[in-house]
Amino acid sequence: MAGFRGRRRRHRRAPVIAYLSGRREKDTQDFFLGERRVPSIIASLSFVATEISAMTIAAVPAAGYRENWQYLQFFIGSAAAKVLIALLFIPAFYKYKCTTVYEFLRHRFGPETQYAGSVFFFITRLLASGVRLFVACSAVSIILDWRLELTLVLFTIVSTAFIAFGGIKAVVWTGAFEATVFFAAALAVIGYLLTHIAGGLPEAWRVAGEGGRLSLFNVQANLTDPKTLWGASANAFFVGLAVFGTDQEMMQRLLTVESRRSSQKALVGTIAATLPLVMAYLAVGTLLYVFYQQNSSLPRPDNSDKILSHFTVQALPFGLKGLVLAAIILASIDSPLNSLTSSFITDIYRPLMRKGASERHYLWVSRAGVVAFGILLIMIAWPCQKIEGILWVGLQVFTVTGGATLGVFLLGLVTKRAVNRGNVVAMVTSSVAMGVAIYASEVGIGGWKLEIGWTWLIVIGTAITFGLGYLFSLVGGEAKPDRQRPPGDGL
Repeated sequence: MAGFRGRRRRHRRAPVIAYLSGRREKDTQDFFLGERRVPSIIASLSFVATEISAMTIAAVPAAGYRENWQYLQFFIGSAAAKVLIALLFIPAFYKYKCTTVYEFLRHRFGPETQYAGSVFFFITRLLASGVRLFVACSAVSIILDWRLELTLVLFTIVSTAFIAFGGIKAVVWTGAFEATVFFAAALAVIGYLLTHIAGGLPEAWRVAGEGGRLSLFNVQANLTDPKTLWGASANAFFVGLAVFGTDQEMMQRLLTVESRRSSQKALVGTIAATLPLVMAYLAVGTLLYVFYQQNSSLPRPDNSDKILSHFTVQALPFGLKGLVLAAIILASIDSPLNSLTSSFITDIYRPLMRKGASERHYLWVSRAGVVAFGILLIMIAWPCQKIEGILWVGLQVFTVTGGATLGVFLLGLVTKRAVNRGNVVAMVTSSVAMGVAIYASEVGIGGWKLEIGWTWLIVIGTAITFGLGYLFSLVGGEAKPDRQRPPGDGL
């Protein structure tokens, strides 16, 4: 029971952080940005924790167990995207002192583009975060032998209370703590598996290699395979630009530091922290494959996405079981509720629904918004229980709308063209086209199937939005003077 006592001590730290962060909240600037006083190292670690999330802790080991290490190909494009965001996106957001990244779209194009960007964020983040919430709660329900619906409700209540009171400072500081727990949990499970695999690391390497679990690069020139080096890298680069640069949940953490330069350094620093963490959880999956190959008589879960949770319950001792459970629980608390609310208040409620109200009013509505979005996440997470291969589903969700948002941001950042309502048309057209394309590539339409891997669709969606927006600007837009174009200065 010592392990679970340690786990309870770790859990108590989250409410303490929320209390210390939230007791002095006085306005939305503090609630959403922490008055830009968060240390850059804390913002960087929180970014890593959000990037990793419960999806990595539960679903990446499942990918390593079921498939191989080719998921790591996505890291190449992701790292390149972070560098470009640091050079191009962050200076623009700090120039306009944005609370949400969609305020940049208002400055650059107009209010309609800002509203569209925010609505697209709501749709994309709610769907993707619903999947993430399901992954975390599914793992917890297996380990604790709780009903899934009870777990979903309980953890949403905890997250809602935590974030509604503590605001972004509670999210950021807890995220930094989470990142250290994620590392500790992965290394502990790896150590346990290596000591319980006959023959140790050399034998594990041999069995995994013979089982095809060590494949890292797929260099085939095949557009229909979504997991080639080229498709994965291109997808990760564009998804990275969209997730890290145009998604309020991720960028909000980087806007809490005082200066542009500190924010840039915090983002680039996440590259060095994310790679070993993803590798560690892929290694957990590979070693789980070897462990069950050597112990074929042991029962396995009906859904391979549950392999880590199943192994935690069946094999790990109390201390390690508590550590893995703590990592998953902390990952579930790090939710998008603050970023969803910040975008709703700043981009929709304040300009459209209630202008000129007091900061006290906006702060109250912000906390109520956290509760409302928490309920929506439960409604989205519940149907996900019938899905297998949840890691790839989570990535596909972002593919449909991510290109639409990224395309309009790139139009504002790399050109001087200006169009407002035309951007909305371009974004809707791109998303509809990508939705149809992903359905045609996965299911088919009338016996016809689109022969292209889904990883390429965000590239195409970005190009459609950018191209249509540019054409609309030629027809009915105007060139913005250079002073309107945010400088893409370097580090």
